[in-house]
Amino acid sequence: MNYSSELIKGTLKTIILKLLKDNSRMYGYEITQKVKDLTAGKIQLTEGALYPTLHALEADGILTTETEYIGKRVRKYYSLSSEGNKVSDEKVNEFADFINTMKFLLDIKTGIA
Repeated sequence: MNYSSELIKGTLKTIILKLLKDNSRMYGYEITQKVKDLTAGKIQLTEGALYPTLHALEADGILTTETEYIGKRVRKYYSLSSEGNKVSDEKVNEFADFINTMKFLLDIKTGIA
């Protein structure tokens, strides 16, 4: 079962920030593949969702970028800024609290998927 784009859209920033916190720096395709691998294909990020989010985070000063030339290809790496490190922690904590609240609200017992 793949998750709806609606659910993914609401969590995309948190996913990106956590991945970058754990991996220091990543490029777009690498992010999509890592998410796909970590979720056994349940979450598949599209370029149409990923890149606007990356660009918005960069515009907000949460991400920094670095361009590398690999042969004739250009690869843009994304990293967390110092502000981004703080925002990443805040987003992950907020999401964890949200999950707990939803479990309570929907009366989901721990251990049931």
